Formats: sequence, structure tokens, C-alpha cells
Amino acid sequence: MKEKSFEPGRDNIVLIGMPGAGKSTLGIVLAKILCMDFVDADLLIQQSCDKSLQRLIDTLGPDAFLEIENQVLSEMSFEHSVIATGGSAIYSEPAMNHLSEIGRVVYLKISFDELKQRLADFSERGVVMRDGIGMSLRDLYDERLPLYEKYADVTVDVDDLSITAAARKVAAALK
Repeated sequence: MKEKSFEPGRDNIVLIGMPGAGKSTLGIVLAKILCMDFVDADLLIQQSCDKSLQRLIDTLGPDAFLEIENQVLSEMSFEHSVIATGGSAIYSEPAMNHLSEIGRVVYLKISFDELKQRLADFSERGVVMRDGIGMSLRDLYDERLPLYEKYADVTVDVDDLSITAAARKVAAALK
């Protein structure tokens, strides 16, 4: 597990991982454990565009959605916050470089089998499929896995853990 220590200006925790890995839910619990603020990037995107993620993807297409996501993530200037990103954040190198500059990036890793259980129906989750709707969940997992690993400062396996147990495991990995 590679890990970077907290540095001035890098006091945020940035959560990345597949849809269904628990970034938003775990992020709230983690923020409470660590006495930090919580920011959900997907909600910021929805608020800035006044549309749900799925509606944005459906009306604008994946590429335009990724541009909006990149802009929102690249402009973040939070301090002492747990930031839950969307699963597609890792498609934007500028956004991930910015997030790495303002915080430690934690990859919430789940196995493909766990993902299948958690995401039985992901058609309304606002999941970006760069290759279109014909892309399988397995294809999506295989495409994103190396990107999550590339950007992660810390990787925490959260398979088969409750949200609270997973949040405690992340907190322990950050010490």
C-alpha cells in the first residue's frame, strides 16, 4: 500500500472507486469519525447543472458529462474535507492531478463479484459508459481498475464490510 503523508494544502481525503463502492455513504461516516467536512462531487455537479447525473449523461452524452465533471473537480478548493468523487473522476487527468494536490486519494477497492451484488441495476445510477450502453459491467470494471490504482495514494479493500467498518478501516489506513 503506497501512502503519502498529509502536507500543507493537502488536508483533504479524496475517495475514488467504482459506483457502489460506498464513496458517498462511507464518506459521510468517515468525515464524522475524523471530524472533517463532507463534500459529494456528484451533488455539486447536479446542483451546478440543475439535472440528475443520469439525465446529464442521457442529454449531453458521456464526453460532455466528463467535461463538466472535470471542470467541477478541477475547481474544488475545500479544506479539511472528505471528498467523494463520482466513479468516472479518474477519466480526467487534470481533475485527478488537482485532487492529488489538495488531498490524499483513497481508492475504495471492491471485487467484481461484490460490485455485481451492489449494482444489480445501474441504469439509473448516472454511470458513465465511455463506450456506450453496450458496455458490460465487467468491461467497465476492467477499464477503470488500472486508473483507480494509478491515482491512489492509499488503497483500502472494502469487500464484505459494513459502511462503518469500512470507514474505520480507511481511517486506520490514513494514520
